[in-house]
Amino acid sequence: MKTIRTLAVLASAAALLSACGGGGNDVGKELGLQNPEVHFVHALPGGGNVDFLVNGAALQTNIAYKQVTNFANINTGNTTVAYANTGSTTAIASGNFPDVAKGHEYTVLALPALAGGDIGLIDDPFDKGLFSNSARVRAFNATVNAQNLDIYIVAPGTDINTVAPTMAGVAYKNAVPASGQDSNYLNGGTYVAIATVSGSKTAIFQSASFDLANNADWLITSVPISGTLSQLAVGQIHLLVAQGGNTSQPAVELINQLTGV
Repeated sequence: MKTIRTLAVLASAAALLSACGGGGNDVGKELGLQNPEVHFVHALPGGGNVDFLVNGAALQTNIAYKQVTNFANINTGNTTVAYANTGSTTAIASGNFPDVAKGHEYTVLALPALAGGDIGLIDDPFDKGLFSNSARVRAFNATVNAQNLDIYIVAPGTDINTVAPTMAGVAYKNAVPASGQDSNYLNGGTYVAIATVSGSKTAIFQSASFDLANNADWLITSVPISGTLSQLAVGQIHLLVAQGGNTSQPAVELINQLTGV
């Protein structure tokens, strides 16, 4: 019976793709058939170019600040990840995914630390429904030595006093939803991003309006302004949008409309 159900799902997915010209990789991820994929986000302000290492070998090289690499296939099982100065295999920071699994997306981030660099890890099980065209959104806090953040992704003109944060209590080196949980789902549309210190309704960051496309896959990362590791205040953080996909691209840096930087 399980084989019959799986074949039925595959047949439905094939019919949908044939009708819509959709992304076969998403179907493979949803069914747990696609090889696991990983990409790297250089979110270390002021840091030099780095190489992304998987199990001690360079997978992607010469990655600049704000660059988001294309997704690359990796093997299942216990996997060590790190980043190093370009041309070196001596890790600046390293971490571990103990059980890399098919159908999952993995994100590795180079992060600022009080001294040197740190690393952030996200395991995304990609539980998006086969027939969904919603955008996927997750937040990550790469702002060392600062309070937790609440992130609002809301329609322009929204009074955040009347709504709950889209992603609440985002702590340094942590994602919301947490690693191992699926992303948040939002309808495509026009939004603004607002950040506050967790529990506050006073904005310390507010973006201009932007379009969030259907089927987008966004990781919104807070980073300190280059050279700044002080406590959170207006103008001291940036938000970087790392867009998932198979083309290496820079993260989109949202401008703080409260300060113009």
